[in-house]
This record gives sequence, C-alpha cells and structure tokens, in this order.
Amino acid sequence: MSAASPTGASGAFTVTTPDGAVLQAFVEGAGPALLLVSGLGGTAGFWKGTTATLARSFRVIRFDQRGIGASTRGSATCTIDQLARDGLSVLDAAGVERAVLLGHSTGGCIGQALGRIAPERLDGLILSATWLKPSHYMGALFGARRAILAENPQAYAATAVLISYPPAWLEANWGVYEAAIAAAPVTPEARQVVRERIDALLSFDGSADIAALPMPTLVLGARDDMIVPSFLQEELAAALPGGRSILLDSGGHFFPVSRPDAFTAKVVEWIGELA
Repeated sequence: MSAASPTGASGAFTVTTPDGAVLQAFVEGAGPALLLVSGLGGTAGFWKGTTATLARSFRVIRFDQRGIGASTRGSATCTIDQLARDGLSVLDAAGVERAVLLGHSTGGCIGQALGRIAPERLDGLILSATWLKPSHYMGALFGARRAILAENPQAYAATAVLISYPPAWLEANWGVYEAAIAAAPVTPEARQVVRERIDALLSFDGSADIAALPMPTLVLGARDDMIVPSFLQEELAAALPGGRSILLDSGGHFFPVSRPDAFTAKVVEWIGELA
C-alpha cells in the first residue's frame, strides 16, 4: 500500500492498495479521527453536506470506494471484507492509528467487518441506516433494483432517489433527483461495479461476530427508512451487547442529507460521551 499524502496533512490524497486500486481520499478538520464510509453509492461526496460541521470537532477522513468516483477498481473481488480492508488502507495512509468509524447503509456493514478484522483500530462504531444479516425484504428489494439496473440505468437511478428521501423533502430539493439521473451508471463498466456491490451487500451476514465486537457502538437511523426499515435496525441494535440505538422520527434512508443538523448533533454528542 502506498500513499501520495504527507502524514497528518489536510486536503486530498490517494492510496494505492496491494491489488492496484487507487483510492481518492480527503482529510479535513482537526481532533479525534472520524472515518466516514458511505453506502452502495460509495462516494466521498455523500458526506459533503455534513463534513464541514463534523470537521469542527474531528479530523474527518472520507474516500471514494474502489471503482467509484475518482477511485479506480483494482483487481480484487469486491466483498464487504475487501472494502473494510480498503478502509484500513485509508487510515494507514492518513497516519491514523485509531478512529471512530461512521458507516452509512452498506458502509455500516463495512464498519462491522472492519471491527471484526481490526478491532484495535476502532475507538467506536456508528452504524447508520444499517442491518445485520440477510432478510427477505432486502433480498427482494435489491434483487428488483439489480434487475432494473440491467434494463434501464436511468430508471435505476430514479427509483434509488425516490425511495431514499422523504417525498416532501425531495420535492423541495429536486436538484438532487436531477443530479442522480445525470450520474446514472450507463456504461457497462459502471453497471458492473454497482452489480458487484449489490451482490456484496446481499452476501453480508455479521450475525456470527456482532456480539464479540469490543468497541462502543451506536445504531443510528430513521423510522421512515424504506431501504433499511427500522425493524432491521432494531434487530441490529438488539444483537449488540451494551450498544445504544437512536431512531429519528423522519428523514428517510438518506437522513444524513435530509436532516443534517439532527444527524451531526447525534454523532457529535455520542462521540463526545466516549471521551
């Protein structure tokens, strides 16, 4: 693994993994390290609206996952464990020995895997809009989304946005929808990256390891989430001995975007309690 960034510096840097993926990463702010890991979309840009606030309290690290955004794919098989190892490579390149990991949706599965692979690297784990193991609901939902992707990438992008946000919020922020359509995975390469990521998340099952995770853990979600319903988040929280659970009354699956103030307040408060 190699990095193109001086340890401790702020700004953009790249990380080259052993299989040749080049990951684009960013560091902002100062304080305890906070690694942000986004979901199926896999972009550092998911956190753009909350990074400025979080960077007032933390050294925030975020990155485009392999094959996404400005990061190249590499040759390794895309699994949740591999994506967790990529997160460790980013921490290493940033010169961070220990961090709190905040993972949203698939990013929370990645966080669970990283906590199992390298528990000594995590001071805490925030599982945002995340689940524990396969379910009928998510299998059917993502199977349908994968089929839509194969036939019509623009329809895939449209439905993804429509089920990710509260309808009233999306109506008032319609540019989010238009941007998603413009960024639809229309090339064969882009569709393949999304397909393999869907396969990876559907294969994830953390139930055998969740009770052994030693770090403090927060399950954070929204009750109106249509992608990872609250009953799945409650199941995850129940499997965590001593874990804490906070479910906002609204915000949809992408509540970090639609309710940034409530989201960042809960994150800052919980990490502050760790100290």
